[in-house]
Amino acid sequence: MSLVIRPFAPEYAKAFQDLNLEWLRTYFYVEPYDKEVLGKPETYIIDKGGSIFFAVDKDVILGTVALMPTTESSVLELTKMAVLPEVRGKGIGQILLKHCIDFSRSHNYRALVLYSNTRLENAIYLYRKYGFTELELEADNPYDRADIKMRLDL
Repeated sequence: MSLVIRPFAPEYAKAFQDLNLEWLRTYFYVEPYDKEVLGKPETYIIDKGGSIFFAVDKDVILGTVALMPTTESSVLELTKMAVLPEVRGKGIGQILLKHCIDFSRSHNYRALVLYSNTRLENAIYLYRKYGFTELELEADNPYDRADIKMRLDL
């Protein structure tokens, strides 16, 4: 595999949406907030100072992840991570996660936060492996399906 991480480009917008919609439908359901963000990634993520990355092998997009600014200064939300079904379990998510951590550190961000669901045992294990710790989940968090909030201080 000749995997490279590429930043967002307009021609990747449909892959970002499709990968995430497939993942959400497989594990949960698509919330209105998801549809809005996934349908307009430049408006909701890029134009607000966020980033989207893609794991690409020979021009095939295998996975994606986003870093969105939060209301807390110098803190990004790690969100919208999805990997093609046929390559799940092959370390693509871990590569994307490590890239986001390295990117955030190199750009002097203070922390990453994420919202997830404890049913996703492999994901929660991976986040803990990289040093994320559990926070109290606020009642008005942006995702109905979230039952855990985690933070990694950089």
